[in-house]
Amino acid sequence: MSLKISLELSPQDLDHFRQIMNKATKARSKSSEEDILRQVRDVLKQGQTAKAPDFIKQRIQTLDKMVAMVEDVAWGLEDADRERVLAALAYFADPEDIIPDHIPVVGFLDDAIMIELIARELKPELEAYHDFCVYREAESARRGEQVITMDRVEWLDKRRKELQSRMRRRRRGRRRSGGGGGSSSTPGSWFSSF
Repeated sequence: MSLKISLELSPQDLDHFRQIMNKATKARSKSSEEDILRQVRDVLKQGQTAKAPDFIKQRIQTLDKMVAMVEDVAWGLEDADRERVLAALAYFADPEDIIPDHIPVVGFLDDAIMIELIARELKPELEAYHDFCVYREAESARRGEQVITMDRVEWLDKRRKELQSRMRRRRRGRRRSGGGGGSSSTPGSWFSSF
């Protein structure tokens, strides 16, 4: 038997998360990309080995996809897009969580909420990266090439450019329609649509 629990975040709750993201964004300017990714990988390891509920583990898998998006050489995020994702990941590199991660069952709850909010704002990026990975797998299998040996082959580079262009169009469209996801790399403004 499973139990469904819904959370409704009030404007004050969202403001609280905005403030935390603003703090993380400021910390981002003091941290290198390598430091952020290393610290986020530590959170991923803790989250995967912790006795956390499945809904938290599912959110942590989304965090793993965000890290992969930054590290994937073939995906090659351009500077502004890369900075946008890194600014989001900076929150998870901060050792001062709202709820300390070592607390059983709920320690990753604040992380799961933040991942959900960020994933909504990075939806165009996550969808484009997912489509890129699916295309790369299918096309490499069709061509008899190993994904691991691919970097910037012509057919893959063309698809990457198409998907990243689509990602930016969708992000602009969401911003115009009031759905958040502006092009700013300042995450504090991201949660305005919720």
